[in-house]
Amino acid sequence: MNAYVESVIANVKAKHSSEPEFVQTVEEVFSSLSPVVDQHPEYEKADLLNRMTEPERMFTFRVVWTDDEGKVHTNRGWRCQFNGAIGPYKGGIRFQKNVYEGIIKFLGFEQTFKNSLTGLPMGGAKGGSDFDPAGKSDAEVMRFCQSFMTALYRYIGPDCDVPAGDMGVGGREIGYLYGQYRRLKGVFENGVLTGKGLSFGGSLIRPEATGYGAVYYLLEVLKHEGETIEGKRIAISGYGNVGWGIMKKAKELGAKVTYFAGPDGYIHDPEGVNTDEKLNYILEMRAKDPMHCKPYAEKFGCEFVEGQKCWGVKDVDIYMPAATQNDVKMESAEKIAASGVKYYIEVANMPTTNDALNFLRSQKHMIVAPSKAVNAGGVGVSGLEMSQNSERISWSAEEVDAMLKKMMKNIHDVSAEAAERYGFGYDLVAGANIAGFQKVADAMMAQGLF
Repeated sequence: MNAYVESVIANVKAKHSSEPEFVQTVEEVFSSLSPVVDQHPEYEKADLLNRMTEPERMFTFRVVWTDDEGKVHTNRGWRCQFNGAIGPYKGGIRFQKNVYEGIIKFLGFEQTFKNSLTGLPMGGAKGGSDFDPAGKSDAEVMRFCQSFMTALYRYIGPDCDVPAGDMGVGGREIGYLYGQYRRLKGVFENGVLTGKGLSFGGSLIRPEATGYGAVYYLLEVLKHEGETIEGKRIAISGYGNVGWGIMKKAKELGAKVTYFAGPDGYIHDPEGVNTDEKLNYILEMRAKDPMHCKPYAEKFGCEFVEGQKCWGVKDVDIYMPAATQNDVKMESAEKIAASGVKYYIEVANMPTTNDALNFLRSQKHMIVAPSKAVNAGGVGVSGLEMSQNSERISWSAEEVDAMLKKMMKNIHDVSAEAAERYGFGYDLVAGANIAGFQKVADAMMAQGLF
């Protein structure tokens, strides 16, 4: 490893030992960059990599709200505006009880390179709170969102920072956040948030975009290997918007999701989630109780395995972890490798621990694709929503879908090209890291010390 790269990784480990997610993603990205830095000694002279690991700004704020019984609660909120070298800060807001500064920082860092890969002019950011919307009434969620936005609105805007949804922040929350922003600013800046409802500037297919994009990326991987998607069996984790989007697009293209996992265990449906009835039931099921997927097995008469994940099953062709970070650890990775499955396509943000990811990449029979490339379709369509807002136009679902498909093909192609150029062969993990890094690095170098 290049000595400068090694020293930066060691510095991050020492400074951020209490933030393991951030350390993990810095190490994963920078471990691919040695040949790039070898060819660009000016990066070390400008201390570019250390600068990249520090957010341009990050702030914490309190969020005070009142529940339906009149009790006052205080939560913490964060916004990490990590890097704006190539455009306005862009990244989601996450409401989840396990959110803390380290998770927000890792997501903002990862978002910087993901947004770069889309080819759109968007910097990297992330935000959130340790508030858990599960079990809260609509009125309680509204009051929390209004308080959150009252603390945040001064620091965001269409040309400054454009938040979006993430875990715990869906269309309902985005609506409440935007309503409060409009109330406070007194203007209809609908480009300030993405993931909005269609009645006030949202884009068609945004809820499905990350899942659709993941399948479009998969198409390019299969094409590279001389295969097609028809008849392929897929195992995923998660069945939220991302997992549901994968199921829907796979069905449309002749493949099928035959395994999917939730917090309570996993479903095995040999016929696959292959009908509109099944897709619609998943929407109903998660709306009623997002913590349990067992009702699907009861409804459609298929297998449910309690308390287990579906990693290691052999009667599939593709694994697509699409739930949350660090979902696949070494034990699961060993089962996946032993299953003989060829394709491991990350979808959730950092769903695989570094040791597990490196182990899977070392398997000669496997092709591994990284989440920062595979799940970029979600933020890509958010960027398209920003464009529609700016131009006061609305594209059809078919137009957005076509642009998304083209974007995902380009992400795959630039990643494959970068990997080949720097001697990694068809290593999509290294290629995505290099391609995402290079655009940000060039912009930072051009703009001087900042």
